[in-house]
Amino acid sequence: MSVPNGKPRRPKAANKRAVARLAAVQALYQMDLTGQGARDIVKEFELFRLKQDLDGETLRAIDMGWFDGIVSGVVTHQRAIDQAIDDALKAGWPLARIDVTLRAVLRAGVFELMQRPEVPVRVALSEYVEVAKAFFGGDEPRLANGVLDHIARDVRPDDFAVTAGNGD
Repeated sequence: MSVPNGKPRRPKAANKRAVARLAAVQALYQMDLTGQGARDIVKEFELFRLKQDLDGETLRAIDMGWFDGIVSGVVTHQRAIDQAIDDALKAGWPLARIDVTLRAVLRAGVFELMQRPEVPVRVALSEYVEVAKAFFGGDEPRLANGVLDHIARDVRPDDFAVTAGNGD
């Protein structure tokens, strides 16, 4: 494959955001296990985990602002996020019973649904289902899809409304 001017192409913003979403889930997971604060985790990831060259391997570019926004935003809005997830889960399965990694996926996804209206619902759903697939091979991605879809319909009902008279 030829690259113009011998320089690699810059990843699209969506690709940088996809990397940021995956890294944010990892950071939220680490915060849940260690009790570290958002600022410390973001700084650690920025300095050590998200370097563009790690052990001789070039990592994909990341949207650091998006990463920081998700991690910090989940912490800021965690009470509302966790309540929405609890409400969407079946009775008898509170958020505390959910796997730590899946909990991080759900929290990050719900944050974007609640606080990032510029992100289309379908994008948020598909991105976080893909993140869940990166960590799980079983039913967890379907569970993530179901919970996030349920919450999306509650917090962004207009995104699901069919315009009258358009034939859809």
